[in-house]
Amino acid sequence: MVQVRVSEGLLEGDRVDNPYGGSYYSFKGIPYAQPPVGDLRFKAPQPPLPWEGIRSAKEFGSICYQKDFESQTKTTGSEDCLFLNVYTPELKPQNPLPVMFFIHGGGFYSGSGNDDMYGPEFLVRQGVILVTINYRLEVLGFLCLDTEDVPGNAGMKDQVAALKWINKNISNFGGNPNNITIFGESAGGASVGYHLVSPMTKGLFQRAICQSGIPTCWWAKVYEPRLRALALARQLGYNVEKDSEDLYEFFKSQPAEKLAGLKLPLSYSEHHRASFELYFGIVSEKQFGDKKGFFHGNISDYLENGIHEGVQVITGYTADDGVLLHVFDKDAKMLEQANELDTFFSPKQIVLNCSLKKQIEAGHKIKNFYMCNEGIGEDWERLSRFQTAEMFLYGIIKWMKVCSQKNKTYLYKFTCKSERNAAVRLMGLETVTKGKEVACHLDDLFYIFNSKALDTKVDMASKAFKMIDNVTKLWTNFAKYGDPTPDESLGVKWNPYTVDKENYLDIGNDLQTGSAPDRDEFLFWENIFKEFIPEYVDRVY
Repeated sequence: MVQVRVSEGLLEGDRVDNPYGGSYYSFKGIPYAQPPVGDLRFKAPQPPLPWEGIRSAKEFGSICYQKDFESQTKTTGSEDCLFLNVYTPELKPQNPLPVMFFIHGGGFYSGSGNDDMYGPEFLVRQGVILVTINYRLEVLGFLCLDTEDVPGNAGMKDQVAALKWINKNISNFGGNPNNITIFGESAGGASVGYHLVSPMTKGLFQRAICQSGIPTCWWAKVYEPRLRALALARQLGYNVEKDSEDLYEFFKSQPAEKLAGLKLPLSYSEHHRASFELYFGIVSEKQFGDKKGFFHGNISDYLENGIHEGVQVITGYTADDGVLLHVFDKDAKMLEQANELDTFFSPKQIVLNCSLKKQIEAGHKIKNFYMCNEGIGEDWERLSRFQTAEMFLYGIIKWMKVCSQKNKTYLYKFTCKSERNAAVRLMGLETVTKGKEVACHLDDLFYIFNSKALDTKVDMASKAFKMIDNVTKLWTNFAKYGDPTPDESLGVKWNPYTVDKENYLDIGNDLQTGSAPDRDEFLFWENIFKEFIPEYVDRVY
């Protein structure tokens, strides 16, 4: 029997043979908070209750309520979903092990910490503990009424609660609570970025990795959350003239299945633009007395004062992050709109802050930059390059230029290509890419996690496994030492990013250092924002 005692009671897990060498201990479905149901719906998570006897930790807990990603018609999961999973190579190591705490992506509306995407085998063989978590999603996790009862960001507070539980209990699994690295991808990467500035998480971790997502990406924050909530209430049959207390009770009374996968555009642009849009996510919370929320104000104000002191950070993006945006274009409207409407290219920041005339002018300049004064036709590659820059590249490099002034930071660009690049296949985008190899959004994950969704064992003598070994060593070296290349074993020295040198690592079939990735594109976007909304460039966000 494999048992561990935690603050709430005794857990029984499994010892698992690792097909890539050795073994590890697995503890799944551990509750880190009370079920957020009934009067706890939409509220900050409450500490978990103790149990008597032995609790089995051999199966995953329920995933959080969401629309089934494949069908987009069925709902799946449960409101009782606040569980985490711990995988450790040793329970009683000679020295406590570094801890890597992963926050999944999925646009704040889908995903879980389960091993269909996030299997532990690649990471634990490098001598670290992996923790994965569930957190509330979409309406149930991010409804904001701008009231003390429902200030928003419940899903982010779930992440905080899980991190606090790990700080309290990870030593019982062989982990070091004073050496925790939080990391995440996409919405998970943006979450990590917000933890770097939130007063709720200061001191709870020592290092951070943001993959293809940070707070300065425009999609990482939701605008007009109360109006969004009113639109949802109206859609569900509520008389929106009533007061907020009644509105809160109305949302509490709704069946969970009615609150998943809803489309709630507030503007004509949101309704008609064939692209990605987040309806529920991180918000700036209203302040109530001396209560501190998860996040309040403007990200630029936090960045001017610096992210949490002493925390080291890796940030980066994949070369073709934007390809995944085509998954939201099942009826092929994206190419049609890109051909016909200059405003398709107007970034969210300009749409929110400029007149229609300025939106058209900016969109025209951006379209010409990417399309070389030609029609886009069926050229998905140019369109995806635009989407990579608009949604990821500009915000990430902007973030690096600010954060590197006070913290030790590393920048990467992910260009690996092998059979592990499975995002295009899993998302049904083969008809878009037409056989061309890309390093798509999500593809980096398949070199870090043994994703069961791929349903294949990697040959340890293959080129793909060499890349897996490179990436996991970079990530775990950083978790262990705060330096991804502490010695010469990887054949390269990845130097920190500075405003002057702009060092970065190209993580491809081989590891190569360089300076200022995609400089021309970054400067183009910087000049666009300087021309149309100069305050955005000055204040970051």
